[in-house]
Amino acid sequence: MGPGRRALILVENLSVPFDRRVWQECTTLRDAGWEVHVICPRGDKRDTEPEAEIDGVRVHRYPLRAATGGPAGYLREYGSALWHTARLARRVGPVDVVHACNPPDLLFLPALWLKRRGARFVFDQHDLVPELYLSRFDRGEDLLYRAVCALERLTYRAADVVIATNESYRDVAVRRGGRRPADVFVVRSAPAIERFQQVDPVPELKHGKPHLLCYLGVMGPQDGVDYALRALAKLRDELGREDWHAVFVGSGDSFDAMVELSRRLGLSERVRFTGRVPDADLVRYLSTADVCLSPDPHNPLNDVSTMNKVLEYMAMGRPIVSFDLKEARVSAGEAAVYAPANDEAAFAGLIARLLDDPRQRERMGAIGRERVTGRLSWRNSQASLLAAYAAACRGHTPVAAGTSARAGKRPHR
Repeated sequence: MGPGRRALILVENLSVPFDRRVWQECTTLRDAGWEVHVICPRGDKRDTEPEAEIDGVRVHRYPLRAATGGPAGYLREYGSALWHTARLARRVGPVDVVHACNPPDLLFLPALWLKRRGARFVFDQHDLVPELYLSRFDRGEDLLYRAVCALERLTYRAADVVIATNESYRDVAVRRGGRRPADVFVVRSAPAIERFQQVDPVPELKHGKPHLLCYLGVMGPQDGVDYALRALAKLRDELGREDWHAVFVGSGDSFDAMVELSRRLGLSERVRFTGRVPDADLVRYLSTADVCLSPDPHNPLNDVSTMNKVLEYMAMGRPIVSFDLKEARVSAGEAAVYAPANDEAAFAGLIARLLDDPRQRERMGAIGRERVTGRLSWRNSQASLLAAYAAACRGHTPVAAGTSARAGKRPHR
């Protein structure tokens, strides 16, 4: 099915290959014989070249300024992204599959243009944007909420095949999107096991304390880093625990605000914010951590979303403290302990309990590692991704054969 076919993957909210899920999809398709192109924004500190050929995947990047200043800022960001995406798609030329990754639910517009030229449209739903809107802006069902719901419906309607990240998202595609179950494929995000191999712990990372706590991931308004910091303040002030140091690895829109919150809570001496770090440093932090934190609060989006950090903690064999979310339990099972929704004191209490029980930490870590290497591995997701592409292309005559020479300037390495 792959040889002789060309796929174009559209991404707006992250650069590639920094977007690990998209990069794993790219390499899976490449290994199956597809010629893979990606259109995405340029990164700030990495993925900065306008064009690159990376491990056989051709990446076309455009400049993009993240939204500021409310709805007008998002209009400027998305308008610019759509213009650049259409411009670069014309350079790529004919493709057999256009694969659009949300958010936002606007990439169906260039996808429709490509459909009219013979491509099949695969919609890869990374986020439920209506739930993301409610969770991030807390405005209720206003005009903008109805607009994002309408855009989601249009995207579902335009797609030939839908890819969902978990069964909860699949249910939404069927129930709210009106899609046939046979046209919706679950491709779970899963860490590449070879990237997450334990190394010897580094005691210096604990800054003289017996225990290291670790948070890994994006720091946005809905990611709960503020909940984690307030829980750590309670761990110190209400439970009297002084035997820990914490590290928060990652970046995002709320990074500066979280550093300031840490200062206001008097945690600056025992909490370190690293920003994004190389893989080798990430593995050292996780190999040294005694407990990992997944503080995503309960809201309409988080309850049904799979958190990449949870699976990455599990791949490294680390025990997890999480709030009680539906999909967190699906992913982690007994590899995590669960505080009642948004209860920071209970979250702190569970951290303390795990710090006092090294045997339970070891047992939970082993459970998590086994779950990731078994049914939650990327190997299973690869099979589902290729099945989705097979369904999209069933009965479809290749339109891109012999077009590489007409696809514009070949990217450089």
